[in-house]
Amino acid sequence: MIRKLLSYKHWSTVARRVYRLLVSKDVPAGEKLLFGVPVLLYWVLPDAMPFLPLDDIAVTLIAMNYFAGRAERKFGIR
Repeated sequence: MIRKLLSYKHWSTVARRVYRLLVSKDVPAGEKLLFGVPVLLYWVLPDAMPFLPLDDIAVTLIAMNYFAGRAERKFGIR
């Protein structure tokens, strides 16, 4: 499990999945905003959320993984 999370191959696959979902017309704009807005806010205002001691990249990767899995299950996209 840890080896998978530290793998470049895993994260490059997740990045491709997220890109495919963001450009897909099957995924509503609201779902895309649920992913993009929090990530952008965390990148711009990291000091506004001091209770999360995570790096910007870690937050982005966690959000990418969650968004890809959720959107693919919810909209049946593979």
